[in-house]
Amino acid sequence: MLWDELAQRPYAAETGPVDRARCEALCPGETARVVRDAARAIERRVDLLGSEEIFVGRPVEWLRDHKTGRTWPQAYAPRVDYAELDRDSDVKLPWELSRLQWLIPAGLAYRLDGDERYALTVREVIEEWIAANPFARTVNWAIAMEAALRIVSWTWFFHIFARSAAWSDAAFRRRFLDVLYAHADFVERHLERSDVNGNHFTADATGLAFAGLFFGNRGRGRRWSTLGWSLLRAELPRQVTTDGVDFECSTAYHRLVTELFLFPALYRWRAGLTIEADVRERLLRMGEFAAAYSRPDGTTPLWGDADDGRVLPLGGQDVNDHRYLAELVAMAFDAPGLAPPPAADRSEIFWLVGDVPAPEAPPGNVSKAFAKGGVYIMRTELDHVFIDCGPVGTAGRGGHGHNDCLAFEAVLEGVPLVTDSGTFAYTSAPRWRNAFRGTAAHNTPMIDDEELNRFVHPDYLWLLINDAVPRVVRWSTGADRDTLEARHSGYERLPAPVTVSRTLVLDRTGHRLAIRDRFAGHGEHHVSDPIHFTPGVDVGPAEADRCDLRSEGHAFVIRWGPADLWSAEIVDSWVSRSYGTRAPGRCLRLTRHGPLRDLAFGIAPAGRDSETWLSDVLEMSDRT
Repeated sequence: MLWDELAQRPYAAETGPVDRARCEALCPGETARVVRDAARAIERRVDLLGSEEIFVGRPVEWLRDHKTGRTWPQAYAPRVDYAELDRDSDVKLPWELSRLQWLIPAGLAYRLDGDERYALTVREVIEEWIAANPFARTVNWAIAMEAALRIVSWTWFFHIFARSAAWSDAAFRRRFLDVLYAHADFVERHLERSDVNGNHFTADATGLAFAGLFFGNRGRGRRWSTLGWSLLRAELPRQVTTDGVDFECSTAYHRLVTELFLFPALYRWRAGLTIEADVRERLLRMGEFAAAYSRPDGTTPLWGDADDGRVLPLGGQDVNDHRYLAELVAMAFDAPGLAPPPAADRSEIFWLVGDVPAPEAPPGNVSKAFAKGGVYIMRTELDHVFIDCGPVGTAGRGGHGHNDCLAFEAVLEGVPLVTDSGTFAYTSAPRWRNAFRGTAAHNTPMIDDEELNRFVHPDYLWLLINDAVPRVVRWSTGADRDTLEARHSGYERLPAPVTVSRTLVLDRTGHRLAIRDRFAGHGEHHVSDPIHFTPGVDVGPAEADRCDLRSEGHAFVIRWGPADLWSAEIVDSWVSRSYGTRAPGRCLRLTRHGPLRDLAFGIAPAGRDSETWLSDVLEMSDRT
C-alpha cells in the first residue's frame, strides 16, 4: 500500500518515539514545555507574530488576520491583493497560521507518549485547512513559498502520525496525499524566479526537494527531487558569499536561508544521496558566520529584517538564539570546532537528531572578518561588537537589508548595551516599515536628514537605491585591541558631497569601545549620530560630555567630544526583537549643524581607569 511504503522511507529528522526520561535528562524542562505547548495547540490557542495568545477558531479561520480582523475572500489566488498597503492588515498572519508550525508541539508530544489526542488534533486541523483552501483559490496559495513550507511541515506530520489510529482512515489518507502532491505541483508551476533570486525562490526549491524525496520514484517524485536540489546547488553560491554570509544582509534571514539549504541536504544524506563538496563547504561557512554573530548570552544582533521565519522549528529556545544552527551544521559535517559553546537549551538539536552530544567548544574570544559579506565581529569572552560594512542587501536591491552601513551593535563586559532597532512590521504599517529600516533607526551617522541609501518610493518596501558603497580601509585584531576603519559613499551624492568614515577600536582587556567619525566635505550640514540602547538599559541624563548607563547590575559611562561642537539629547526610540512586536527604548542623539567636524565617543565600564581612557578617546577628535 502506498501509505505504508511512504512511511518506511527515510526523513530529514528523527520522528520516532522518544523516551521521556532520556529527553528530560538531555534537555531539562523540555517535556513540560512540549506538553504545555501541545495543550495550547489542542485548544487552538496560538501566538501569531506578536498577536499574543489568541483562539483561532473551530474550525480555524484560515483567511483571517487575527490581529486586525481582516478576512481575505476565497478567490483565485493570483487575483487576491494580499499586500493591501492602504489597510493595516498583514497577510503574514494567515500565512503563518497556514504553515501549521504551531501544531509541531502536538507532534513532539505524540513522540513522547503516543497519546492519540495529538494525532486527532492535527488530522482535524489539516482537514479543516483542506476544506477552507481549495487548490489555488485563497490567499494561502498566493505565493509558492507558502505552499513549499507547508510541504515541509506536512511531510513531518506524516512521518510522526503515519501509523497512528487517528490517521488510519483510508479516505483521509487519500486526501492528505492528494493535497500534498498538489502542493508540489503548484510550487513547480509557480516558481518565484527572478533575475536576482532570494529566500522565496530558495524556499520553493526546498519544498520541491522535500516533496521529491518524500514521494521517491512515485509520480513526479524523482523529477521534483532532482529539480529542487539542482536549483539549490545553483543558488547557494549566488546567494551566499564565499565566507558564508547570506546576501540579504540579515541575521534572521541568514538563519532561514541556512535552514533552507541545510535541511534538504540532511534529507538527502538520510536517503543515501550525495551532498556535493561545494555544498558542504558553503554550509560550513554559513555555520561559521552564525557561530561568530551569536553573542555570549546566545542572543543575535538585530541586523536587517526579521520575520521569525523558520523551516521546521522544533526547539524551545528564544527566537533570537541561533546557536543551534551552528551546532547542527558542525554535527552534520563533522566539524566540532565550528560551533560556539552550546546553549543551555539544546532541544532543537535533540528533536532533529535524537541526541545532544557535547561538541568541542572553542574559546569565545576570536574576532573575525567576513569581508565578502561585509561583516566584522570584534569579540572576547565578554564582549561582542557587530559591525556592518557591507553593501545594500540582495545584490544592490535592498531586499531585507536596512540603511545600516557602518552601524554597530555592542555587548561590553557581558552586558548588551547598543542595539539596532529591528524590523517590527512589513505591509501592515508601511510608515513604520520605512522608519525601522531607515538610517535614523541604526547606529550610523545621518547627513542632512537624508537616507544613506535612498528609498525608491515609500510603497516599495523592499527596494533601496545602492548609494552607500562601503570601503574597508583597515582591519586588525590582536591580543589587546581590534581596529576597523571604513567609509561609505552614501552622501557623496549630495549637492555638497560628504564622505563618512568611521574607526572603531575595541580595548579587549578593558572591555571598552572607542569610535571616531570623520566627515570629509565642504559647506554647512546637519549631522546626526544616534546611539540606540538596548531596552532595559537605564540611561542617565546627557550632561556636558557624558551619560551614565546601568544594566544588569553593571555601570558604564559614555563620553563624546568635542562637547562644545556637538549637542546631545536623550530621546525615545523603539526596538523590535521579533516580528510584530516593539518595545520602548532610549537613544542618545549627538547632533551638529554647521561646518563639518569630527566626532569621537567611547563606552566603558565605570571606574577611574575608564575615565582616563575616555579622556584619551575624546582627544582623538581634537587631534584631527
